[in-house]
Amino acid sequence: MDLAFVQSGLLERFLDSDVISAAEVDAMLKRRGVLDGTPVLLDEETMMPVPTLCEYGRYLSTALLDETTLKDYGRVISRLNNYLVKLESDVLSAVETDLVSYRSHRTQWQEKPIGGSAWGKESFVLDDLYGFLVDRGFLSHRPARVAARGRNALAPRVRSSMDIRHLTFDQYRYFRDVGFGGQLPDAQVDLHFRGWSPLRNRAGSDMALGSGMRWREWSTVLMPEIGLWPGMAGGAAEFTVQACAKYGKARPIYVPEDAVGSADLFCLLERPDIVRRAARTLERKARDLFVVGKVDVAGGRVRGVQDGVVREYQMSAMPAKLRRIAVHEGEFGLEALSLFVCRGGLMPGADAWKGYRHRAWVRMNALADETTPLLPVRRWRWHDLRHTYALRLLTYLENVMDGEEPNLQARRRRHRSYLTGHIRHNPLLIVSRRLGHASPETTYQYLQYTDDLINEFEGAFACWVGDDEATYAEIATHALTAADEGRR
Repeated sequence: MDLAFVQSGLLERFLDSDVISAAEVDAMLKRRGVLDGTPVLLDEETMMPVPTLCEYGRYLSTALLDETTLKDYGRVISRLNNYLVKLESDVLSAVETDLVSYRSHRTQWQEKPIGGSAWGKESFVLDDLYGFLVDRGFLSHRPARVAARGRNALAPRVRSSMDIRHLTFDQYRYFRDVGFGGQLPDAQVDLHFRGWSPLRNRAGSDMALGSGMRWREWSTVLMPEIGLWPGMAGGAAEFTVQACAKYGKARPIYVPEDAVGSADLFCLLERPDIVRRAARTLERKARDLFVVGKVDVAGGRVRGVQDGVVREYQMSAMPAKLRRIAVHEGEFGLEALSLFVCRGGLMPGADAWKGYRHRAWVRMNALADETTPLLPVRRWRWHDLRHTYALRLLTYLENVMDGEEPNLQARRRRHRSYLTGHIRHNPLLIVSRRLGHASPETTYQYLQYTDDLINEFEGAFACWVGDDEATYAEIATHALTAADEGRR
């Protein structure tokens, strides 16, 4: 079984038919609510759609999932079918033992087994698929039994917690300045550094750390949103993310002045050269781009021409795909409306940003010596900067609430006084709102990294362990004396 995806933007370029035009197919897809990214599973021999599984793809499309999620769902189904073919079975005729074998293959036997979190997401897709097939009458029952309280029997039994990995100040500066910025560990300039756009990568890391945004949120930010637009005062920036946020949940974003200054430095020294080199290429692609003619900074809206039609969008409602093709007329011709640009003149994609941090990681390890901070065992991720933001902000707010009380007990008593106003002033809820968590329960997992374990142990087990004012010499003498008395 082959896997393909709906991509309406390629119709005009590749559809060659006397029966129906590209415009008619595009209109049909829109009328029937078939989104870009919808998986289409094809029979390998006839190259015709497999009706049952393609119906599930349409079902996913009507759930208004984003393009990336739709493609991930399609890959899960295709991967399962490819494995079942080896067992002389398929998705529709699979039995429980086939699915159990597939789970073991994915989590234990394959060359690079996946973890519990990844398998949990994959098992959810499989459970949703078979639930759909039963509801629509394609199957009489699910191939896998239903566990207690309707739980998916294929899902991991142990619920995994968040993989929270954060950085110290020294680690972050080493990552940013040495890995991205081309410096040596002693803060000198590395004359052999051949990195591309170090100021862009430094600005990206500063923005991720200073705002706590997810990668998809900060990497797609537009120039008017960050305040780097003609007529804007500059300084700290505030704007709303929605379409690029997780689950499309809108929330306000605050980017501190230092992070905006880092982005401004990139715009002054590196961005103009990238834009100038790519201007001619963008002019040739203008037909496929969203050419913005008017930016309403106060209203947060942009107006321009896309596919020959004048369109107007709220900036916060622009998805990443639209942001990537948004351009405006600049000093050298067409240039991207997004803050971050790569050699092609448009916004870097996920693979590009992944490559930037991979090369930074290799460089940091190559230059590491006794003077450098201890590097993590596992390669760092962009999301680690979000975790660092959360922990630093949570610790700071807790210290503010503690105030200048003289001891631990007094600080704990002070916390009782803000119970009625905790929704507004509680540090955990403040951080939860800043991060855009769907539930404070997610934010609770950060608390284990802010605990004062030493003071808590001392307070709970005072006088339980050891002897008062006893030295190690006294303890050893006592042990030897007891041993001699035992011999007698």
